[in-house]
Amino acid sequence: MVSMKRSVLFLGIMLIVATSAFAGSASTTNVNNITASVSPKCTIGAFAIAFGSYDPFAAAPLDQSGTVTINCTKATSGVVSFDLGANASGAVRRMQDTGATGNFLNYEVYTDAGHTTVWNAVNTVTLGPSVSKNTALTATAFGRVAAGQDAAVLNYQDTLIATVTF
Repeated sequence: MVSMKRSVLFLGIMLIVATSAFAGSASTTNVNNITASVSPKCTIGAFAIAFGSYDPFAAAPLDQSGTVTINCTKATSGVVSFDLGANASGAVRRMQDTGATGNFLNYEVYTDAGHTTVWNAVNTVTLGPSVSKNTALTATAFGRVAAGQDAAVLNYQDTLIATVTF
């Protein structure tokens, strides 16, 4: 009887194995393409140049700088430009007194510490390429308020629009 039970058990196991092998013996494959693309992108952070106190009697201009920061997708470069500001007169950048009484203080922003190349829509600064989206790319903006201006005792400000093209 034990021998019969073993035979039945053995045949049952063999039947399961044979059925499994037969059922899984046919197959087919398909190649599926999975794709994605990454577009170039840059973001630009806010920056400021705080000149501090201007002395109209000083013989030297008032110089100050600020840092422009962009972040771009990996291997992307960004070209940074500035407009002329909210208070420009022709090609001259001007800060207006904060009370908007019609008083102005001329200034300029340069790409270099020697104050020779005005940073604007034509004279731009290229940063990059980026090594990582988390790696900031920076440039220094060199500001200058010209000496000898006949300025009223007021607070002055201007707003520049910075653009990064990529």
